Parts: sequence; C-alpha cells; structure tokens
Amino acid sequence: MRSTHEAEFAEFFEASSPRLLTAAWMLSGDGHVAEELVQEAMARTYARWGRVRRGNPSAYTRRTIVNLHTDRWRKRRREVLTDEVPDRATSDDAMSVDLVRALSRLPRRERECVILRHYLDLSEAETARTLGVGVGSVKKYAMNGRRTLRDLLREGSTSHV
Repeated sequence: MRSTHEAEFAEFFEASSPRLLTAAWMLSGDGHVAEELVQEAMARTYARWGRVRRGNPSAYTRRTIVNLHTDRWRKRRREVLTDEVPDRATSDDAMSVDLVRALSRLPRRERECVILRHYLDLSEAETARTLGVGVGSVKKYAMNGRRTLRDLLREGSTSHV
C-alpha cells in the first residue's frame, strides 16, 4: 500500500475506531468480542483500502462489523447450552451496563436497528442497506426495539440478566 494510502487509513482508523468499538460492544454485550469485531473489520477494510477509500469506508466497516457479529451469533446459536453462566465484562458506569444488558435481551435485528439508527445515527435507508433489509423492516425493528428497551429500563428488570 502506498504511503499516502497508509496515512489515509491511519487517519480513518484513529477517527472511527472509538465509535465503532462502542457500537460493537452494544451489539455483542462483551468488550472482548467487540474488540475482536472491530479489529477484524479494520483488517478487512485495510486489505481493500484502495477500493474502499473512494466510497464510504465508514459504511463498509460498519457493514463488516454487523456481518461478523451475525456470523458469531449464528455459530453460537449452534452451540450446546449449559447450566453455567459465563463471566461477563463489568463496567463502572451502571447505566451503560444496564443499557447493554437491555440491548442483549432484544432480538438480534431489533438490537442492530436500534444501534445503527440511534447510536451510529444512520438514516433508515443507510441502516437498511447495512443490514440488507427493507426500510419498512428497519422502521418496524427499530420501533419494537425502542419500545422493549424503554420497558426493560423502566422496570429495572435488566439487573437480573
């Protein structure tokens, strides 16, 4: 990769990594998984930087994170369930933990729509393109997700997750 391309990528990486990491954490509910998702997405973005840089590298990287998360979710779904609860990452910010716990209780598509629309501030059309669904589906998933989140956070039932 030419040095100008490397400098452009480094600038993109520095500017977008913190927000993408938080979005990945909200998607996965696990700090370590979030770091892996962002690291893999950035590596894939870097490998295709010559092509991606001319378009919208943020959109490409977001889409990659969502796809990687979906792949992890599908693989985990096939695992055998046990009675043991895995250790979870903790945070000093109780509200953030409550929000992430509440997000983890949403169905996958609702969680993705809420995060992309309201945390990453994507339009309905951008969210639909990122997820590969229709705009109407995004509206429905986001509405249902917000309603469920509001109820979960109001009830305080996330402390028992």
